[in-house]
Amino acid sequence: MTGRPGRTGKASGQASAGDLLELVRSGRATTRGALQQATGLSRATVGQRLDRLFRAGWLREGAGGPVDSPLGGRPSITLEFDDAHAVVLSADLDTRHARAAVLSLTGEMLAEHSGTLAVEDGPDTVLGELGGWFAELLEKAGHRAEEVCGIGLAVPGPVDSETGRVVQPPMMPGWDGYDITGRLARAFTERTGAAAVPVLVDNDANLMAYGEQRTGYPDCSAFVLVKVSTGIGAGVVVDGSIFRGIDGGAGDIGHIRVGAEALCRCGSYGCLAAVASGGAVARKLAETGVPAASGSDVRDLLAAGHPGASALAREAGRRVGDVLATVVTLLNPGVLMIAGDLAGTPFLTGVRELLYQRALPRSTAHLDVVTSRLGDRAGLVGAGALVVEHLYAPERVEERLLALGV
Repeated sequence: MTGRPGRTGKASGQASAGDLLELVRSGRATTRGALQQATGLSRATVGQRLDRLFRAGWLREGAGGPVDSPLGGRPSITLEFDDAHAVVLSADLDTRHARAAVLSLTGEMLAEHSGTLAVEDGPDTVLGELGGWFAELLEKAGHRAEEVCGIGLAVPGPVDSETGRVVQPPMMPGWDGYDITGRLARAFTERTGAAAVPVLVDNDANLMAYGEQRTGYPDCSAFVLVKVSTGIGAGVVVDGSIFRGIDGGAGDIGHIRVGAEALCRCGSYGCLAAVASGGAVARKLAETGVPAASGSDVRDLLAAGHPGASALAREAGRRVGDVLATVVTLLNPGVLMIAGDLAGTPFLTGVRELLYQRALPRSTAHLDVVTSRLGDRAGLVGAGALVVEHLYAPERVEERLLALGV
């Protein structure tokens, strides 16, 4: 994980220890001399601020870099973000299943677990269970609970990023307005005995998009991921940051009306998710006598080459592709990624058929339509990245250094 793109060094006398850390993490300045040049700070001031980062255990010295002077001399010592001083916990909730993991600060998966966990059982039960998963995963990874610096959680509903609470989630009964961050922090403490840590919550499609963009497409300035599982949602990353809209509702394309009569879980008729999601395909299969109750069941049937599932997935792809033609025209992304239970050849074929037919050639000339690289891990990676970027943002670094007494 690297620092957030787009930030620059501050003028002389203004760059904090946090600003220096971000320059190192992003790779834009990795020697003392380069930090002086980027910030305008004196050698002594750079040294003082780096010393605080070294004492906190957040920086380390790497190998010597190339000699810049034509006259020779000693090579410059490079500076590196030390990802060994802490770990991150992350979890990704679906409607019926969940995944959890321990990650390094640079996104390496140290331990993971998946299992049945139904969001309809309610937040108190589900978040309490996650606390137990985290305790077991830390033991499996060989890390102490005191090493955890934060927890990231992906949920299948719209999230107000200011409060971390879901807002009128169609697929999460009993979760509306619930204090997710507080309950998960308590669950972590109850199961591990460690002090509470910061908890960040975001929509699953947002975090999948964030993880995929940072890992596989870091240079793409406009990235869209569409998750098609039990429901349908989209995550948008613009200039390296998640685009959430005013209150977390951006990307909720599953509830765009497409003129059908099917009843959606949100209570309205004709939503895209009601006719083209994994849940909708499962219902259509069940009506023909094929045992299917969810998007994950459809995924299994598609993997087995079931002809009925393949035909319905392709038709669902056409429905989604029709809507995505508008999305692509509006956002002009460089990458459109299809992820989730239906993200296979039949569905992707249907998407491409309608997308390229309906969107202007100008909008698709430089567009790559791809499937997920990280698969089921995308939400976990994105949730971990969200925590790291929050905790090591320059303004928060200063607060945390003061709290550590350095």
